[in-house]
Amino acid sequence: MKQAILITGAAGYIGSHVAKHLLANDFKVIVLDNLSRGYREAIEILQKDSDLEFVEGDILDPNVLNDIFKQNKISAVIHCAALCMPDESVAKPFEYYQTNLLGTVNILESMARAKVSNIIFSSTAAVYGEAQELPINETHQTKPISPYGVSKLLAEQAIALYKDLHNINYVIFRFFNVCGASSDGLIGDSKKPSQLLMQNAVRGALGIEPFSYTCPKVDTPDGTPIRDYIDVEDLALAHQSALEYLATNNESQLINLGSGQGFSVKQIITQVERTMGVLLEKNQARPRPAEYSAVYANISKALEIIKWQPKKSLEKSVISLVNWYNKRPRGYRY
Repeated sequence: MKQAILITGAAGYIGSHVAKHLLANDFKVIVLDNLSRGYREAIEILQKDSDLEFVEGDILDPNVLNDIFKQNKISAVIHCAALCMPDESVAKPFEYYQTNLLGTVNILESMARAKVSNIIFSSTAAVYGEAQELPINETHQTKPISPYGVSKLLAEQAIALYKDLHNINYVIFRFFNVCGASSDGLIGDSKKPSQLLMQNAVRGALGIEPFSYTCPKVDTPDGTPIRDYIDVEDLALAHQSALEYLATNNESQLINLGSGQGFSVKQIITQVERTMGVLLEKNQARPRPAEYSAVYANISKALEIIKWQPKKSLEKSVISLVNWYNKRPRGYRY
């Protein structure tokens, strides 16, 4: 009998790739998404010839959550639903605390009632704030500089509390910068506007829309921020590894997911230009708030605990994005 996995936010960029990977590996997937930031078409693509059930609803509605758990024998929850734009969170902190913290608590409450004991949570490297040492490991201080980062850190703390109260085991993944699209070009990133550098650079190189730097000048060798880039398909694979870990262990884990390497904004632009064989026209836009100079991950714990390591290169990520945007230059229809 297939394991049934509830994925919140699977109409979005990361969640849809996680769902696609699990469906291909013989899981049943139940998707909960309110479509405020996700896309119905992504769900329709994934539903073709697959064991996916879609519930249009909100994690802020406990009744919707309770009904899902009553109607399905769920083995684990993968919680991807969130608001995730640091600069937007500066202007709209209440919305971020409401969705990212209260929504997570609602899920945990419903899990406790239904006696579902495993959750994988999409957190973020934004909880670390400015790096005090590099690469960053999971014991690094947490000092987020945006309401987004704070909301995710508070959600992590809520999950740890429910472990103590209700023995809900967890794997919390702290994602670094996500890039790429599915290798077959079926699904990808449709955020408009996107805050993801590689996506925007590829769109600029394809002439879909102008590319602009949105980073401030920082204290790095080339003056642009350094980040860690992980391909979304590698990220999806990590979730299956985490499910396998939780199925056989009664211990919870906090794990970085990245490539373990730092690349500056200008280095990523150079990689896009080299892979695509073009010279990208670059404009300068107003710098985004809540940025920091350098952060990249120590990923040794991921290898040790869940036996995962990234496989896809920056070049392959760029190629997958070119394939995606050539097919859907404006993303999903709806």
